[in-house]
Amino acid sequence: MTGTTPGPGRDDRPGPGSLLPRSALAVDPLDAAELVLGCVLEADTPDGTVGVRLVEVEAYRGRDDPASHCYRGRTARNAVMFGPAGHLYVYFVYGMHFCANVVCLVDGEPGAVLVRGGELVTDPGVARERRPTARRDADLARGPARLASLLGLDRGDDGVDLTDPSSPVRLRSGTPPDPSAVRTGPRVGVAAAGELPWRYWIDGAPGVSAYRPGGARRRRRSAGESAR
Repeated sequence: MTGTTPGPGRDDRPGPGSLLPRSALAVDPLDAAELVLGCVLEADTPDGTVGVRLVEVEAYRGRDDPASHCYRGRTARNAVMFGPAGHLYVYFVYGMHFCANVVCLVDGEPGAVLVRGGELVTDPGVARERRPTARRDADLARGPARLASLLGLDRGDDGVDLTDPSSPVRLRSGTPPDPSAVRTGPRVGVAAAGELPWRYWIDGAPGVSAYRPGGARRRRRSAGESAR
């Protein structure tokens, strides 16, 4: 992999509530995945601002990652993944759901972190209005499609700058998880790149989705289990 920079140390992340700077995200996707775990992704919706603390993420590289949307090169669909870092990459999956990624790496080198699961940190009333069918609070943002739906993200948000305070979607530093609680394992539903341990999650967090190995597609997939 070329064009990568060393990942930031835990002590380099800004204080809780601060916007994550672009420079912190211009790193290898594996480093970026560890960095954004515990951060808060917030979006301004018609119902009010909704924020979720990220408890599960997945790293995707580009040209050396067969599971990445950028593996075969740049297209109009995946252009945002080529940088600069700190932007949001949103895509439509299975003709049903949207999923969102935080773009990382240096400008021109594709890479991103899929936000897979989160826990609500803002008004539950607003969240319930957006996801009235969720049986439990833990289900509000458990899985990438549910998380995107809760935040009201769609293709119109593709390319928004998460580091800009005036942006409708922002990524803020949160309370870092205890290192002893961070787990890694294979990405959910990914077969193309083998079982690389590029999924990161906070052990015991209710918003972490169930693991499903890659393979033949099921005829029906739930909104919470859609994967890139």
